[in-house]
Amino acid sequence: MDRFLSHFTHRFDAKGRISIPAAFRQALARDGFQGVYVYPALDAPALDCGGLKLLAEIDALLATLPPFSPTRDAFATALLGTSEVLRMDSEGRVLLDDRLKAALGLENEATFVGQGHKFQIWEPSRFAAHLDAARAKVRLLRARQGETTP
Repeated sequence: MDRFLSHFTHRFDAKGRISIPAAFRQALARDGFQGVYVYPALDAPALDCGGLKLLAEIDALLATLPPFSPTRDAFATALLGTSEVLRMDSEGRVLLDDRLKAALGLENEATFVGQGHKFQIWEPSRFAAHLDAARAKVRLLRARQGETTP
């Protein structure tokens, strides 16, 4: 499988490292990326994460925007200018720096959430609330869709 699916909650170890879920490591390895590309999500208190496919999607988005335009500069700054590459150790662990952990409200554990082409890292209780809101939104959208289909 070359997609990021499901969600997992892992604990930080005593050195502040956390294990990327094995299924996510396998998807990254098939993608050919050595590490994890991360940047703060644009619309959620989470990190967006991925590999070469995610970088290609960002490049494709930027290519649709006029060079040197304010819009392109804004997207490039938000998606590339705040990014980092996290290197995994031999056991699949990465180290999130204190700045990233503080921005996300991470303390003892983090939740990894598959989103197909990418995954996110969330503070577990924030993700639980986000998941509840997403399910409610989907139920509402599905109900509206049912009203318009013959």
